Amino acid sequence: MTALRRTPIYPHYAIYPEARCIDFGGWELPVQFIGIQKEHDAVRQRAGLFDVSHMGELIVRGRDAASFLQRMTTNDVERLRSGHAQYTLLCNPDGGVVEDLLIYQLDQDEYMLVVNAANIEKDMHWLLAHVMDHEAVFVTNRSEQIALLALQGPLAEHILQQVTQVSLQNLLPFQFITGASVCGVAALISRTGYTGEDGFELYVQAEDAAQVWLDLLSIGEPLGLIPAGLGARDTLRFEARLPLYGHELSEEITPLEAGLGMFVKLNKGEFIGRDALIQQKSSGLPRKLVGLELIDRGIPRAHYPVYAQGELIGEVTTGTQSPTWKRNLGLALVNAKYSVLDTKIEVEIRGRLLQAKIVPTPFYKRNLT
Repeated sequence: MTALRRTPIYPHYAIYPEARCIDFGGWELPVQFIGIQKEHDAVRQRAGLFDVSHMGELIVRGRDAASFLQRMTTNDVERLRSGHAQYTLLCNPDGGVVEDLLIYQLDQDEYMLVVNAANIEKDMHWLLAHVMDHEAVFVTNRSEQIALLALQGPLAEHILQQVTQVSLQNLLPFQFITGASVCGVAALISRTGYTGEDGFELYVQAEDAAQVWLDLLSIGEPLGLIPAGLGARDTLRFEARLPLYGHELSEEITPLEAGLGMFVKLNKGEFIGRDALIQQKSSGLPRKLVGLELIDRGIPRAHYPVYAQGELIGEVTTGTQSPTWKRNLGLALVNAKYSVLDTKIEVEIRGRLLQAKIVPTPFYKRNLT
């Protein structure tokens, strides 16, 4: 039996008696530290700190790095400048999603790709398989050397500013700073996250991660900062309608079906999957990702079948009782003709068809005032 992998923060999970770990794609990661509801509320109202060091970091560099990534991804890499990041996707020739990721332009000919932990090897193989013989492109897996912490919530800036000399006020979303000092160690500070809240992602050397983790929690504790696990990470991203690979995205689901068309630049030129996506857009989407709410008592879960007028029209991709709103909500990929708001549908739960309806998404938007 293969031993589960652990992040540099793992030894410090034991500080919390209620911490509970699970096998997450071969990693022993915390589903909670104190309790999912408390951690969710902390991020929405104050701040939470996530250990997401299992995520992968791939470095793509070389004279042809930009043109290579332009051909591989759906977003427009040419719009990037040093110090800026963008959300994008790798697609297969049929338009299905190989991976969703962030691209950071570190320098003119150097980029960092942040990918899902379960897809690191697959993504490496996919990228290397598409490097042309004449291209000066080099792909390196730095995942073992880099740890990632995510400080998220309305007080994230105030907390982080106490441990860095970098002025955070003018750092805009999807911008980052390299060579910063955080808690006395070198870090890349990125104004990005996966919760629907303001916040930062901190990339540090693996050997420095524990110091940053402990110092941030100590300094932020008077302001209500607590550690947060995978459970809250999932409910937070769900309420904000942020996709999870393997649920809202897969090699059988296109970014257009998942409602991510704004990250697909069909006019930028050739990229893998472009022809299929153009065809899908011109002929009309067969399926759409929608929000649903249970009218009857029940909680929709991933893979539960969805029906309308006696016809199977799709399935739930993610569902739960919203910790913020206490409503039984779900995301579902359904036949496009049933995607209109307020359409009455049914979700099959343990052999029973429960009444539901199509509702707007995202379920949560932070107050920007």
